[in-house]
Formats: sequence, C-alpha cells, structure tokens
Amino acid sequence: MTDRVLVTGATGTVGRHVVDGLVDREVTVRTASRDPDTTRERFPEAAEHVAFDFDRPETWGPALENVDGCYLMRPPTADSERVGEFAAAADRVGVERVAYLSALGAEKNPLIPHHRIEKRVAETDLDYTFLRASFFMQNLSEVHGRDIVERDQIFVPAGGGATSFVDARDVGEVAAVVLTEDGHANRAYDLTGPEALTYEEVAAVFSDVLDREITYADPSILTFVGRVRSRGEPLPFVALMVGIYTIARLGFADRVTDDVARLLGRPPRDVETFAADYAGEFSPTAAAGGGRATASERSSPSGP
Repeated sequence: MTDRVLVTGATGTVGRHVVDGLVDREVTVRTASRDPDTTRERFPEAAEHVAFDFDRPETWGPALENVDGCYLMRPPTADSERVGEFAAAADRVGVERVAYLSALGAEKNPLIPHHRIEKRVAETDLDYTFLRASFFMQNLSEVHGRDIVERDQIFVPAGGGATSFVDARDVGEVAAVVLTEDGHANRAYDLTGPEALTYEEVAAVFSDVLDREITYADPSILTFVGRVRSRGEPLPFVALMVGIYTIARLGFADRVTDDVARLLGRPPRDVETFAADYAGEFSPTAAAGGGRATASERSSPSGP
C-alpha cells in the first residue's frame, strides 16, 4: 500500500497537477522543489514540503525518507545520469513504486534522455510505470503564450505535421492513479489527447474560442531560432524545441491512443477545452505590466 508519495518538480507543468490529484487520495503528499516555501504556499493542503535538487545529492536522503511512491520527472537542465542515480537511490532506501514522466516514443529513440532514464529505472527493483506523454497543451501557454498574446500567432516550425496534444492536467491525474492503485507495475502508457491536430487547426480552434483571429506563422527553423534566442532563451532549450517540432514536421507526432481514457474512465481533454479553460492567459491584457519570464523559466521543469 502507498502511504507517502514524493512529487519531484512539484511546481512544474505536470507536477502541480500530480499534487492536486494525490491530495484527494488517502496518501501523505510530500512536495520536492528547490524552494519549499513556494510549494508550501502553492500547496497548503499537502502535508510535507522538502528542499530538493537533482544536482545536490545531499538533499536526496531527506526527500526519500519513509517514502513509498515517487513521481519522477527530469527538469530540462538535469543530467539524465543524475536522474538515473536518484532512481537507484530510491530503490536502495526502500521506495516501492515510481511513475516516471517520459515522452511518447522514448522506447524507440536512444537520442533523447528519457530513453536512457527509462533503461536505468527498469534496471532497479522499483515497480515502475512509464508515462510516455505527447506534447503538452500547456506548452502553448507556458512556452509560446507570448506570441499568442502579443502577436496573435502560434510561432513554431512544425510545418503541416499533426500532433496528438495532451493536457498536463490529464497526465497529472494519470500519475496519481498509477501511484495509488494496483495493476500498473512495470507498465508503460502512451498518453495523448483525443485527436491529432496540425498547428493550422489549433490556430483555428483558438480563433473560435478566444474570439479573435489567431494565425499559424509556420516560420523556418532559422527564423524561429532567431526570435526565441533574441528573448534570451538558452541554446540547449532552443535546440530541444527545434527537435520537438522537427518530429512533428516529419509526421511522427500524430499517434493517438486510448490510454488516458482507459486509466481515467473518461475521454481526455481536447484542445478546445484547454483553450477555454486557459483563455485568460491568452488575453491581450495578459501582456500588461511586462516582466514576462522567458519560456524556459516559465516551463521549467517541463515535460516532453
């Protein structure tokens, strides 16, 4: 039985929704982040809050003490080897199960860090569940929201390729399920939304929901890199985004599964629902006041 669950990246794109899903269940939730005061303020209903950093192994022991389950994710700046070492440490101290946030297709792609981390986790005695998520809808607000707010544009170099966008709220709820219910040990789930859409189609949905014209710019890779670098984004983060959109451009991001529906007992959220729920973040008034963080800062730690 799972009594205490550690949530790494608790303030991240998915982690915040993992916490929300777990607090409604009969488990003690322990949030882990660089700043526990921030998580304590964000999640007052969570019982425990600890300082944690993959690059500071001295924080691992207190975070893992008396933990039965762990939601594990890799921040964009974390070394995959270090994340694997943490999983091995969790195994050594008696953690029973782990849900690792991976990426759709990770099992076939040795070039991405998720592939290496999955292998390392599978080598332990942990009861693991790999959550192989498609592209998060929330990246449209957290990473690309500035272009939608200020220019009425979706500005990504994905060509005409379709993507099976998944809502991070659904992924967080799935993580809560597999960490607290039986039957998910040593399994992998491919988490997608209900359909695959091109970015032209996403722009049309946003136009309808937000009641103003949103266009898909479809920039070249060089134009895309130039704009995001001019905003101070670090080169590794830009390279990651280029890789993601190249996969979509080549037609490899459109696979749709029913794993979310089977695990949650309901259909996954669609892009229209997401746009309506997050409409305030795309309003032109969201640009007022300035001081927007860079995309890498807003989305860190991010998902696939």
